[in-house]
Amino acid sequence: METIKHYSLSSDIVPIENVLYTGKTRTTGGRDGAAHSNDGHLDIKLSPPGSNGTGTNPEQLFAAGWSACFIGAMGHAARALKIALPKDVAVDAEVDLGTASNAFFLQARLYVSLPGLETETAVQLIEAAHQTCPYSKATRGNIAVTIELV
Repeated sequence: METIKHYSLSSDIVPIENVLYTGKTRTTGGRDGAAHSNDGHLDIKLSPPGSNGTGTNPEQLFAAGWSACFIGAMGHAARALKIALPKDVAVDAEVDLGTASNAFFLQARLYVSLPGLETETAVQLIEAAHQTCPYSKATRGNIAVTIELV
Protein backbone atom coordinates (compact mmCIF):
# COMPACT_ATOMS: atom_id res chain seq x y z
CA MET A 1 0.00 0.00 0.00
CA GLU A 2 1.41 3.38 -1.01
CA THR A 3 1.36 6.14 1.58
CA ILE A 4 0.37 9.61 0.47
CA LYS A 5 1.70 12.32 2.75
CA HIS A 6 0.62 15.92 2.84
CA TYR A 7 2.18 18.31 5.30
CA SER A 8 0.87 21.79 5.84
CA LEU A 9 2.45 23.44 8.84
CA SER A 10 1.72 27.11 9.03
CA SER A 11 2.70 29.39 11.88
CA ASP A 12 -0.67 28.88 13.60
CA ILE A 13 -0.62 25.06 13.54
CA VAL A 14 1.15 23.55 16.51
CA PRO A 15 2.56 20.06 15.90
CA ILE A 16 1.92 17.53 18.68
CA GLU A 17 5.02 16.84 20.75
CA ASN A 18 3.58 14.11 22.99
CA VAL A 19 0.80 11.85 21.67
CA LEU A 20 -1.50 10.94 24.57
CA TYR A 21 -3.84 8.62 22.66
CA THR A 22 -4.52 7.47 19.12
CA GLY A 23 -8.02 6.38 18.18
CA LYS A 24 -7.86 3.75 15.47
CA THR A 25 -10.83 2.67 13.38
CA ARG A 26 -11.50 0.88 10.13
CA THR A 27 -14.55 1.89 8.14
CA THR A 28 -15.91 -0.04 5.19
CA GLY A 29 -18.82 0.81 2.91
CA GLY A 30 -18.85 4.54 3.61
CA ARG A 31 -22.17 5.94 4.84
CA ASP A 32 -23.84 2.56 4.22
CA GLY A 33 -21.14 0.56 5.94
CA ALA A 34 -19.68 -0.15 9.34
CA ALA A 35 -16.92 1.14 11.59
CA HIS A 36 -14.85 -0.84 14.07
CA SER A 37 -12.10 0.22 16.44
CA ASN A 38 -8.93 -1.80 16.75
CA ASP A 39 -9.64 -2.43 20.47
CA GLY A 40 -13.17 -3.73 19.81
CA HIS A 41 -14.92 -1.04 21.86
CA LEU A 42 -16.53 0.56 18.81
CA ASP A 43 -18.56 -1.66 16.51
CA ILE A 44 -21.27 0.27 14.71
CA LYS A 45 -23.39 0.22 11.59
CA LEU A 46 -23.45 3.37 9.50
CA SER A 47 -26.38 4.83 7.59
CA PRO A 48 -26.76 8.03 5.61
CA PRO A 49 -28.37 10.92 7.52
CA GLY A 50 -32.15 10.91 7.23
CA SER A 51 -32.29 7.40 5.79
CA ASN A 52 -34.27 4.48 7.15
CA GLY A 53 -31.03 2.65 7.93
CA THR A 54 -30.42 1.31 11.42
CA GLY A 55 -26.96 2.79 11.84
CA THR A 56 -25.60 6.11 13.00
CA ASN A 57 -23.87 8.63 10.77
CA PRO A 58 -20.62 10.61 10.88
CA GLU A 59 -22.40 13.82 11.91
CA GLN A 60 -23.86 12.13 15.01
CA LEU A 61 -20.48 10.64 15.86
CA PHE A 62 -18.79 14.03 15.49
CA ALA A 63 -21.46 15.67 17.68
CA ALA A 64 -21.01 13.00 20.37
CA GLY A 65 -17.22 13.26 20.31
CA TRP A 66 -17.18 17.04 20.41
CA SER A 67 -19.72 17.31 23.24
CA ALA A 68 -17.86 14.73 25.36
CA CYS A 69 -14.54 16.49 24.75
CA PHE A 70 -16.10 19.88 25.52
CA ILE A 71 -17.35 18.63 28.89
CA GLY A 72 -13.82 17.38 29.62
CA ALA A 73 -12.41 20.79 28.67
CA MET A 74 -14.90 22.50 30.99
CA GLY A 75 -13.78 20.16 33.78
CA HIS A 76 -10.18 21.17 33.11
CA ALA A 77 -11.16 24.84 33.25
CA ALA A 78 -13.17 24.32 36.45
CA ARG A 79 -10.17 22.72 38.17
CA ALA A 80 -7.94 25.62 37.10
CA LEU A 81 -10.49 28.09 38.48
CA LYS A 82 -10.96 25.99 41.62
CA ILE A 83 -14.70 25.63 41.18
CA ALA A 84 -16.85 22.52 41.06
CA LEU A 85 -18.28 21.49 37.71
CA PRO A 86 -21.95 20.55 38.24
CA LYS A 87 -22.50 16.78 38.26
CA ASP A 88 -25.40 17.16 35.82
CA VAL A 89 -23.44 19.20 33.26
CA ALA A 90 -24.64 18.49 29.72
CA VAL A 91 -23.83 19.56 26.18
CA ASP A 92 -26.37 19.08 23.41
CA ALA A 93 -24.51 19.17 20.11
CA GLU A 94 -26.03 19.63 16.68
CA VAL A 95 -23.92 19.13 13.56
CA ASP A 96 -25.45 20.05 10.23
CA LEU A 97 -24.34 18.63 6.89
CA GLY A 98 -25.27 20.99 4.08
CA THR A 99 -24.28 22.52 0.80
CA ALA A 100 -23.30 25.94 -0.44
CA SER A 101 -21.83 26.88 -3.82
CA ASN A 102 -22.12 23.24 -4.97
CA ALA A 103 -19.87 21.98 -2.14
CA PHE A 104 -20.51 20.13 1.12
CA PHE A 105 -19.99 21.82 4.49
CA LEU A 106 -20.59 21.31 8.19
CA GLN A 107 -21.83 23.76 10.79
CA ALA A 108 -22.44 23.16 14.47
CA ARG A 109 -24.18 24.35 17.60
CA LEU A 110 -23.32 23.46 21.18
CA TYR A 111 -25.94 24.08 23.87
CA VAL A 112 -24.23 23.96 27.26
CA SER A 113 -26.12 23.32 30.50
CA LEU A 114 -24.28 24.18 33.73
CA PRO A 115 -27.05 24.09 36.34
CA GLY A 116 -26.37 25.88 39.59
CA LEU A 117 -23.54 28.07 38.29
CA GLU A 118 -23.78 31.84 38.08
CA THR A 119 -24.05 33.00 34.47
CA GLU A 120 -20.72 34.84 34.59
CA THR A 121 -18.92 31.75 35.90
CA ALA A 122 -20.64 29.48 33.37
CA VAL A 123 -19.67 31.76 30.49
CA GLN A 124 -16.08 31.85 31.77
CA LEU A 125 -15.98 28.01 31.78
CA ILE A 126 -17.48 27.79 28.30
CA GLU A 127 -15.02 30.32 26.87
CA ALA A 128 -12.06 28.54 28.48
CA ALA A 129 -13.30 25.16 27.23
CA HIS A 130 -13.69 26.49 23.70
CA GLN A 131 -10.04 27.58 23.77
CA THR A 132 -8.87 24.22 25.22
CA CYS A 133 -11.06 21.57 23.54
CA PRO A 134 -9.24 19.94 20.60
CA TYR A 135 -12.51 19.66 18.63
CA SER A 136 -13.09 23.40 19.06
CA LYS A 137 -9.54 24.06 17.92
CA ALA A 138 -9.97 21.80 14.90
CA THR A 139 -13.14 23.55 13.78
CA ARG A 140 -12.12 27.14 14.59
CA GLY A 141 -12.10 29.16 11.40
CA ASN A 142 -13.21 26.13 9.38
CA ILE A 143 -16.95 25.84 10.06
CA ALA A 144 -19.67 28.05 11.51
CA VAL A 145 -19.98 27.33 15.25
CA THR A 146 -22.46 28.69 17.78
CA ILE A 147 -22.13 27.97 21.50
CA GLU A 148 -24.96 28.89 23.85
CA LEU A 149 -25.43 28.65 27.60
CA VAL A 150 -28.87 27.18 28.24
